[in-house]
Amino acid sequence: MQAGPLLIGIGYAILWWLAMALVPEAMGKGIDAIRAKDLPALLTWGAVLLGLGIVQAVAGILRHRMAVYNWLSAAYRTVQVTVRQSTRLGATLPKRMSTGEVVSVGNSDIAHIGNAMDILLRGTGAIVAIVTVTVILIRASLPLGLMVLIGVPIMAVAVAPLLRPLHRRQHAHRDLQGDLSTRAADIVAGLRVLRGIGGEQVFADRYTEESQKVRHAGVRVAAVESMLEGAQILLPGLLIACVTWLGATFAIRDEITAGQLVAFYGYAVFLIAPMRALTEAADKLTKGHVAARRVVRILTLEPEVSGGAGHSGGGLLRDVASGVAVRPGVFTALAATSPEEAVTIADRLGRYGDGDVDFGDVPLDTLPLAEVRRRILVADNGAKLFAGVLRDELDVSGEASDEDIADALRTACAEDIVEALPGGLDGYVAESGREFSGGQQQRLRLARALTADPEVLVLIEPTSAVDAHSEARIADRLAKARAGKTTLVCTTSPLVLDRTDQVIYVEGGVVRAQGTHRELLATVPAYTALVTRGEDS
Repeated sequence: MQAGPLLIGIGYAILWWLAMALVPEAMGKGIDAIRAKDLPALLTWGAVLLGLGIVQAVAGILRHRMAVYNWLSAAYRTVQVTVRQSTRLGATLPKRMSTGEVVSVGNSDIAHIGNAMDILLRGTGAIVAIVTVTVILIRASLPLGLMVLIGVPIMAVAVAPLLRPLHRRQHAHRDLQGDLSTRAADIVAGLRVLRGIGGEQVFADRYTEESQKVRHAGVRVAAVESMLEGAQILLPGLLIACVTWLGATFAIRDEITAGQLVAFYGYAVFLIAPMRALTEAADKLTKGHVAARRVVRILTLEPEVSGGAGHSGGGLLRDVASGVAVRPGVFTALAATSPEEAVTIADRLGRYGDGDVDFGDVPLDTLPLAEVRRRILVADNGAKLFAGVLRDELDVSGEASDEDIADALRTACAEDIVEALPGGLDGYVAESGREFSGGQQQRLRLARALTADPEVLVLIEPTSAVDAHSEARIADRLAKARAGKTTLVCTTSPLVLDRTDQVIYVEGGVVRAQGTHRELLATVPAYTALVTRGEDS
């Protein structure tokens, strides 16, 4: 997709470098014409110089334009494919990679990849320019041409030993940056908790310690880069000094003309630019390679679950391993002895984890994953509120009416949140909904799930962060709002359990009892102990 613009940019870069490379030759010819008092030749070479200047200006503008285009295209196409892959991976991504590693793609990796595309244009043109200058020098003087022809590879070989340690240190630095970004994200997300338990200073000290590790790693990278930068000056300078000295010697012996001597001086100065471009290319391509490996690592990840091409008419949603069966049109509760058991079962029911699950008379894993996501919604307390307009935050599909949103807000007891927000539904929500308390965020997440109105709704502890009065109202309204619709609520709250049609009690990952809340209270002591403990807390 980017090959065309890259080739066009390389073409402009070659033309730009060639225009500069031919200037000393044309200038030398003009000086020889002055010494020979050949006016027509002087005018000709003067016109050639003017033409080269125009070509250089136009090609330079076009080259830079294409360089910026390729930089932006490579950088932001990387962002696009990374975001698309992140969406495809879904719940798999946070299990395989840290937040910091993914964020670092947008923070630094895209710049390195863009720089690699940029230097590819100038680097290719620089190689062509050096070859052209070498041919010109060989034609004028075989020793000078051979000096350049041999000197350039020697410089490349001299720089090569720096690239391996540079690559290794950049890789280590990049890993530490990702870890530090993850640490920063965790601190910001948990700042309220840290302040509540007095752990701010502890985590600040840990962050300081890790940031120092990143700094030291950066210094180690800079040490190699400084040597590389020095080599960009020293090595071309030595070669240029040798070419200049040898050219001056030949001029004194009358083996070359005065114009050729001036041309040699011009080439000696000119060669600094393409040679520096080559050493710069080595540095930027190395960094781009490190960044590209990170991106490729994300792109090669595969989702833990996949879908098929089947279809289900709906019906009983049953998890074979645990025995949990959610009947269609029934408001069901799942009370598990540990929250982890409930989450694991919910993940299998929503196809976020592998498992033997039937939807009607069809295995769930034979359905297309997009269809499963559309028909079965699993809403947990880890779901995020994104920055943007509240209306768009609640109605993610853009298909709900104002009445639908209002009903969902009322069911979740979240009308007061909207009323307090400047602009109401058209008000702006900050990143992660940080202006809302934990209970407010939970109620908005519930309203968002209800607005989606899926065929099967699985809620994980939807009222754990609200007060008892609000919880009772939510339980009443939720039972009425989802009447006749397939719903599973994972909770141990008596206020919610008492308003469900059926309760499934799970212990050790397996169904131990089923019935109404009051039936289980009267017949299952373990269930009574679990619910009573939840009530006492």
